[in-house]
Amino acid sequence: MLKFDKKIDAVLKYYHKRMKAEDALMQSLERAEGMKRRDEFLLSVGIETAIFLNNLAKSSKAKTILEIGTSYGYSTIWLAEAARANDGLVISLENDAKKADYAEKMLKKAGLSIYVDIRIGDALETIHQAQEQFDFVLLDLWKELYLPCFDLFYPKLNKGAWVAADNMIFPPHSQSDTEAYRNRVKETHNFDSVLLPIGSGIELSFFKR
Repeated sequence: MLKFDKKIDAVLKYYHKRMKAEDALMQSLERAEGMKRRDEFLLSVGIETAIFLNNLAKSSKAKTILEIGTSYGYSTIWLAEAARANDGLVISLENDAKKADYAEKMLKKAGLSIYVDIRIGDALETIHQAQEQFDFVLLDLWKELYLPCFDLFYPKLNKGAWVAADNMIFPPHSQSDTEAYRNRVKETHNFDSVLLPIGSGIELSFFKR
């Protein structure tokens, strides 16, 4: 696992402890109960995916990073660390104000809050209103929103941008939405795109226009 400074490592250690406890709890719940309580859980990208995204954002020198789905801020920490290295900014979108507040507190503890702009509200409306052009996008919210989100941020991508869409393989009940997203990306003929078996599955797309 990557090692950062003490503040970031302490925050990540806390997240990983919470993830372990929540994984055990979710496995003990019936699926219907788990779905009912899903907003309680981090539902993070996971360590393996987070490391991959951090390295990719750094190596691609991404300056303006769009994260669609802050949740409790786990992936935001990893992206913010990359933004700090690149002298850039993460624009992170979250509809739940309580989750956004939690993420902001964790970013402050990690010493990374100045590298993140959390925008609270409907993701589709927020993307529509955004004036920035993006070098890197992480798409990680409810899967039925992947396709409409893509159609909104696609015109705002810089040449050479990377788009990473999480949960392409797991959970299986979302595969109709994720397949529709993957097909839409390919239909543009402007991306080199591949499905990577990292974590829950990432569709990684390079904007070659």
